Amino acid sequence: MDFTLKQHPTLAKPEGPVLVCILDGWGENVSKDKFNGVFSANTPCSDALRDVPGRWRSILAHGTAVGLPSDADMGNSEVGHNALGAGQVIDQGASLVDKALESGSMFEGEGWQYVSENLPNGTLHLIGLLSDGGVHSRTDQLFGLIRGAVERGTKRIRLHILTDGRDVADGSSLKFVEELEGVFKEVSGQCDAKIASGGGRMYVTMDRYEADWNIVKRGWDAHVLGEAPNKFTDAYTAVKTLRKEDSEKPVSDQWLEPFVIVDDAGAPVGTVEDGDAVVIFNFRADRVIELSKALEYKDFTAFDRVRVPQIKFAGMMQYDGDLKLPTKFLVPPPAISGVSGEFLVKNGLRTFVCSETQKFGHVTFFWNGNRSGYFDENLETYLEIPSDTVPFNEKPDMKAREIAAAGKEALRSGKFDQVRLNFANPDMVGHTGDLQATIHCCGLVDQCLKELLDVVDEVKGRFIVTSDHGNADDMVQRNKKTLEPLYEDGKPIPLTSHTLAPVPISIGGSGLPDDVKFKSDFEKAGLANVASTALNLMGYEAPPHMEPTLLA
Repeated sequence: MDFTLKQHPTLAKPEGPVLVCILDGWGENVSKDKFNGVFSANTPCSDALRDVPGRWRSILAHGTAVGLPSDADMGNSEVGHNALGAGQVIDQGASLVDKALESGSMFEGEGWQYVSENLPNGTLHLIGLLSDGGVHSRTDQLFGLIRGAVERGTKRIRLHILTDGRDVADGSSLKFVEELEGVFKEVSGQCDAKIASGGGRMYVTMDRYEADWNIVKRGWDAHVLGEAPNKFTDAYTAVKTLRKEDSEKPVSDQWLEPFVIVDDAGAPVGTVEDGDAVVIFNFRADRVIELSKALEYKDFTAFDRVRVPQIKFAGMMQYDGDLKLPTKFLVPPPAISGVSGEFLVKNGLRTFVCSETQKFGHVTFFWNGNRSGYFDENLETYLEIPSDTVPFNEKPDMKAREIAAAGKEALRSGKFDQVRLNFANPDMVGHTGDLQATIHCCGLVDQCLKELLDVVDEVKGRFIVTSDHGNADDMVQRNKKTLEPLYEDGKPIPLTSHTLAPVPISIGGSGLPDDVKFKSDFEKAGLANVASTALNLMGYEAPPHMEPTLLA
């Protein structure tokens, strides 16, 4: 690939840097009422951007626009940042798994052949998020994996489930458990299949970016060792009991305590033992990388594993290409080459990248095409600001002020051609379902954005402000036909998942000529069109393999 960037024929390089600012989870929703955290917040800066003729619009951030199987699939931060950074629409995890199941190639590759070596006599353990949300996993794919394994002679399967309540409606975990038990009955004549352990995704197993290894340890203890403070003889009772629905403080699916299923004698029904096989069935990487390390690495010090069974382990996909983790996987990862970050360093352009822990991997790893580390450490500066380790609605400011301060310093430094930032608040606080905290954080992020744009003007730079998907823009479950909010016992039912909303995008800055505006006839533009637009703002033509620019 030729990495040479050509000078833009009409838009010269600005005197100052280009700010690329991602307001994570900030959607442009059709439902503009009190449950829209973005609409309800005090956002004078964003409101002013919206009013600039030809320099504000919305773009698609879900479904086929970001490589997902259908337009019913909500976007997420991983596929969103892949598209933003690559400038390409890439077939994503869910799509790749669908194709591998449909063709049968999932069971023909090296990964399945590896784990199946232990299956004549050992147990197949499947660990992952039991959900049809399509963000980390999908139940239909899990069911297809179970059926395919049984068809190929697997005699004993144990499921270790993480309940959702975040990408899907809270309380839906009970339905998914029933559906899973139905599949077990379907294959009961050929295979002994049971749920063995579980817990809520935010409290058990699915930590990310090494924010809290205790989460992973709870999962290890339950899934592998069969140890948990809660023991039940069936999973439905476990989930229903741990949800505490009739108490003054019911527990969300995502925060359920770890549990283990035991037999009539009180013994765990599904510990992981020598000679077993383990497959993580999530297709999304970020929240299973740590468990993968615990399952795969011989030298592991994050917590005391107590017992390390000799197993054959594979992921649904390879979750980190540079770490080669896991070394075995059922579905090959998407190959993303020619991403914008690589073009910048190949042309000697300097980049500053900053976010807090919760989104740092998104503006680096995912932005760079699922690649760890730097393209060129001499030309790239990455700054990670450690996130708080409390529920984000308790501290909804998160690290927005620190990110803004770092961004302003980078813009004024004269050292960088592009400054790339991500504000995590609208997404992470939105996931808690706390409307007032979400409204607050959107207002704060808007204040931080105003400070940054003032500095862009000061240094004669340019900016592009957008998002990766919706979330904070709708905080209540709605009637799918009327969009009216849904209530239970007189209270609105919180929405904790992403939305299907498009996201806003704005351009500007004192270094941008007045006649530069968006195309007026580009209806179906999406996140993948942002990379070309950003390169144009830096004074360069976009390479031909990228999706076209939004600029007229």
